[in-house]
Amino acid sequence: MTGEQIIMLVVIGVYLVGMVVIGIISARKTSNIGDFYLGGRKLGPLVTAMSAEASDMSSWLLMGLPGVAYATGIADAGWTALGLALGTYVNWLIVAKRLRKYSHVCGDSITIPDFFSNRFRDNSRMINLISALIILVFFIPYTGSGFAACGKLFNSLFGMDYHLAMIISAIVIIAYTAIGGFLAASTTDFIQSIIMIIALIVVVIFGITQAGGMGAVIDYGSSLPGYFSVTHTFDALNNAAKDYNPLQIASTFAWGLGYFGMPHILLRFMAINDPDKIKTSRRVATVWVFISLAVAIFIGVVGLAMSNHAHVIDPLADPETVVVTISSLLSTFGPLAAIVAGLIIAGILASTMSTSDSQLLAASSSMSENIIGKVFGLKLSEKTSMLIARITVIVIAIVGIIIAWDPNSSVFEIVSFAWAGFGATFGPVMLAALFWKRSNRTGALCGLITGGITVFVWKFLIAPMGGLWNIYELLPAFIVGFVTIVVVSLYTKAPSEEIVAEFESISEKKA
Repeated sequence: MTGEQIIMLVVIGVYLVGMVVIGIISARKTSNIGDFYLGGRKLGPLVTAMSAEASDMSSWLLMGLPGVAYATGIADAGWTALGLALGTYVNWLIVAKRLRKYSHVCGDSITIPDFFSNRFRDNSRMINLISALIILVFFIPYTGSGFAACGKLFNSLFGMDYHLAMIISAIVIIAYTAIGGFLAASTTDFIQSIIMIIALIVVVIFGITQAGGMGAVIDYGSSLPGYFSVTHTFDALNNAAKDYNPLQIASTFAWGLGYFGMPHILLRFMAINDPDKIKTSRRVATVWVFISLAVAIFIGVVGLAMSNHAHVIDPLADPETVVVTISSLLSTFGPLAAIVAGLIIAGILASTMSTSDSQLLAASSSMSENIIGKVFGLKLSEKTSMLIARITVIVIAIVGIIIAWDPNSSVFEIVSFAWAGFGATFGPVMLAALFWKRSNRTGALCGLITGGITVFVWKFLIAPMGGLWNIYELLPAFIVGFVTIVVVSLYTKAPSEEIVAEFESISEKKA
């Protein structure tokens, strides 16, 4: 191992220890189950905004998005980023404040399944059960994909054993999440969001200088057929432009619909201490997302110029390693540069960890709070509930490690599928619950089930048919789920006067 690599490892080690320390400090402020899963609704606007976006992006921001831009140009990556950016803004604009107020009024709900169940007065507990199972089905593999990303990062950069690196990363995430709960996850996510944006900016500036300047980067990209087009992608194999048709654009743009159903993001809305400060959070979150997505895409453009034009790095067999490769080059410029490179790698870890910790909490709350506590109706003391919550975090993480044990497991396919799963199940139900007083328990339950089934059917049976059918499963599944809620609600019994009065009381507060 070189001296530069040792310096980078030390920097990363300090960062990991710091995350655990934050977990220990947060534990002092976590005295009950509401604190553990929702931080006692005490988050400030800045932490709410930054932690929500850090938990949103995962390693996809620093690995997946630059990789897509490197390989095919800006169309695919750009339309995805635009959909995500607009989805972020609209979610903060119309959902955040109303959900914060409604979840508090509606039985002081501390989880998404709790809110759905309380909102629709589901005494059968079926909505609670189905919602909790959906979270477990999609979040446990999603968490495993985060552990796998950490293992692959250390393996490719330092030659560490994949399994050892994955386990060490998982232990750190488990430690601060199990100890400090939601407050630890949110605080560490806030710090991680800062590290992520610094990493992006340093990489892009260094990359531009090594590629020969901004002019050289733009000129090289412009010389490639379709590379800077929004209606074509670059086909490197044939050095030709490939059509990117309107259906593909709509399908990719539909990534933004997923935000309405993401439990780890929606929980941040529910946790803010003052609903009237959400406007500040929205502005911070939107600016962060637009800047980070734009810079991430441009890193892919810069990386291609560095490898195929300036020849300062080798052409990448795996485009998703572009940030890691640029960081490795930076580390050779002396000890200070190696420290900065270590921070960049810490940024990649941060993007993964900030999502994994939130997923662990969401999955844990589904098992301990919703299934054990609500579905089976076990009455537990506060101390016992906290113990079960922490044990559940550990057990779910172990299952995630087992799922990620294969070093060839696909990280980003899992992320894409899980995003579609939550977007198509929780998204339509959340919008109906917040904005349509005629929606009812039966419609919500049917919407959850049909949305989830459509995701699987479209992904594995319809999309493989190709042609017009080969679109991202989130779009058709979201439509099917939403239509189901509307149709079933209209043809079944209307909500009770109590439910309608509660809904209207939220509207009167101008949420």
